[in-house]
Amino acid sequence: MVFLSGPRQVGKTTAGKRLKALTKHYYYLNWDNQDDREKMIKGPKVIAEEVGLHQVRKEQTLIVFDEIHKYRKWKQFLKGFFDVYGDQCQIIVTGSAKLNVYKAGGDSLMGRYFLYRIHPLTVGEILSPLVGQKEIKAPKKISDKAFQSLYKFGGFPEPYLRKNPRFSVNWQRLRKSQLIREDIRELSQVQEISQLEMLATVLQEQTCQLLNFNSLATMVNVSAPTIKRWLACLESFYFCFKIHPWSKNVKRTLRKEPKYYLWDWSLVKDEGKRKENFIASHLLKAVHLWTDCGFGEYRLHFLRDKEKREVDFIVTKNNEPFFIVEVKSGNHTGISKALYHFQKQIGVKHAFQVVFGEDYVDQNCFKYRKPVIVPAQTFLSQLV
Repeated sequence: MVFLSGPRQVGKTTAGKRLKALTKHYYYLNWDNQDDREKMIKGPKVIAEEVGLHQVRKEQTLIVFDEIHKYRKWKQFLKGFFDVYGDQCQIIVTGSAKLNVYKAGGDSLMGRYFLYRIHPLTVGEILSPLVGQKEIKAPKKISDKAFQSLYKFGGFPEPYLRKNPRFSVNWQRLRKSQLIREDIRELSQVQEISQLEMLATVLQEQTCQLLNFNSLATMVNVSAPTIKRWLACLESFYFCFKIHPWSKNVKRTLRKEPKYYLWDWSLVKDEGKRKENFIASHLLKAVHLWTDCGFGEYRLHFLRDKEKREVDFIVTKNNEPFFIVEVKSGNHTGISKALYHFQKQIGVKHAFQVVFGEDYVDQNCFKYRKPVIVPAQTFLSQLV
């Protein structure tokens, strides 16, 4: 089986439906549809009979189970269906939080599926939606209009394609409300929805920085342990993500709280923070896709030591440094001294100071072994 997991309204259902063009035998079931829901509750045999899995066919049937994570017994259903009919069909499962939450311990589906994480649109995907044979692509120019639209409206398909400020504001408000007041209320144990919504609003203002859980607890009027649980909940439903400090080979590193970013960078009002979140989202998509496609085990961290030297991001491959990134709003200063320091200390091959406001340069920035200043459009075009 293939699991497609990602945020609400990122395009999972659309992707599942478009797979129909790839096969003669296609069957789509959505848990939110009452008729489909009744069939799934009756069990795998009912689905198999309706799909016609007992018939001899030249091509296998492709079955899409959409939003099935809302079914309390979804794991048991899929396990039973796959174990009996898995060699007679291809199965795609799309959904949001639960597909990711239950990836860890106690997963009765272990060994039966591959997980692919679906992200909002990025520069690399707009330029070339196909995954190449290597992680890093050749540089390619994106139009200034497309780049600015992506930065302003975010990478979720509807607001990006419409490019309408009023629609974007309404879409953001409705998505946030549905996420918290419908998805989280229905599928989690959180009861204090209004306070959780307050925490989500605070996160929009405090993205890109270390969070003080005690301070957040005071602001939201709950305990610090509750704040940690709620942050984990918001993560599992793809509202935010966190990155931890990288400590391997870093002298006098600070092992403190992680930094948090939003999946929808258009919610971040501060321009400097939005630029950093924009780059963070691109890097997270890269490490997820490279990992999911089998290039290696990639992770995203940041660098910080007790002397307060800091670099915004480090991407690791198989637990070794791959490249580091410092984000700047403009090219008004020289290269950050921290880039030189950490490149030498941890022995990372590539060190980039990614700047906004500079024109695209048609050069492969990954050919450089010393710290370099690179336009955001150039750097991001080489990712996914």
